Amino acid sequence: MKINDVYPKSPFGEKIPGIPTGRDVEWQPLIDYRRNEVSENTIHGAIAWYSGKELIHSFGGHVVCYGRSMMKLFYMKVFAQELQSTTHWQQKAISVSSHNGAAEHIEAAQSLLSESEWGLMQTPLDLPLVQFGRQVRRPRRWYNNSSGHHAAILKGCRLKGWNRAGYTLPEHEVFQSYLEIMKNYLGPEWRPLRVARDGDGLPTVAMTVKELAQCYASLAVDKDNDWIWESMIRHPDLVGGFNRLDTTIMKSCRGHVIAKEGADGLLGLSIVHPDYPKGLGIVIKIAHGWNPQASWYLARGILGVLGFELRNPYPLRRQKAFLVPQIVPEKYLSQLATIPTWDDWDPDHDRWYREGDLYV
Repeated sequence: MKINDVYPKSPFGEKIPGIPTGRDVEWQPLIDYRRNEVSENTIHGAIAWYSGKELIHSFGGHVVCYGRSMMKLFYMKVFAQELQSTTHWQQKAISVSSHNGAAEHIEAAQSLLSESEWGLMQTPLDLPLVQFGRQVRRPRRWYNNSSGHHAAILKGCRLKGWNRAGYTLPEHEVFQSYLEIMKNYLGPEWRPLRVARDGDGLPTVAMTVKELAQCYASLAVDKDNDWIWESMIRHPDLVGGFNRLDTTIMKSCRGHVIAKEGADGLLGLSIVHPDYPKGLGIVIKIAHGWNPQASWYLARGILGVLGFELRNPYPLRRQKAFLVPQIVPEKYLSQLATIPTWDDWDPDHDRWYREGDLYV
């Protein structure tokens, strides 16, 4: 391959057989924000529901995207046995995290390795994802939201006797073993459409939203087979952090749901529910990328129809978010209609004082 072959030849992009672009698929409207009954902003995306190997509901779920950090849980299954007895619960939780970069996150991540091993870690230099109080201005590898994930992989490689040099490369045993894990969930014939370098330097795999939901459905069934589910339930604040959507969902659902955010605009939910003995996996993909407020409204509605209560995000004034009914299967529509995306309606802030005909 010539070096010029890796660069785009046109600002419009090339058409690659079998790889649909965002223009080729029909993104579905998920939420619209209205001011005085007029829609000002519409959030598009895709949603898929799976139970076992059965597709329960799809609203644009054929969209192809990268699993990104949402798939860290499956990466760590490569080392589930090695880390079972060699790590405490905080270390297990930080291994699947995309953390804010707070002091508790850095402490847990650093504890996975001896100080002499810190130089092996290849996360990009970064600032904390979400900062409160004293602002950090000097980028460090530990502030990267994947530092706990990388540290756990390095520890797992040492325990397996694998060479830790090049652990972020697709030809390394880490990624090759991860692909075998994925075939356990998606079938032996499954092949990734594309492999790319993630923001943290590890390989990420392109899959449909439906395939991602199928993987997350299996997490609920397999939750007692390893430590991943329990570690996230025990320490949700280490998985994300303060005011993060995945952390808040796990706290609200009291052990029945694990949640994981992923760039760009992904939210995966694995749910234990009596109506779905084969587990329930729901994945949301926001078309334009990370939008935790929109994802929060969607998660509140979806979890609400399943019997879980999630608080609303920060209130909107003079503008309100309205859910598109097709985000849930048809049998849940009547329940979805009872879950507002606002906690109250203040006429001093949320409406106009004059009727429209006064402006004629």
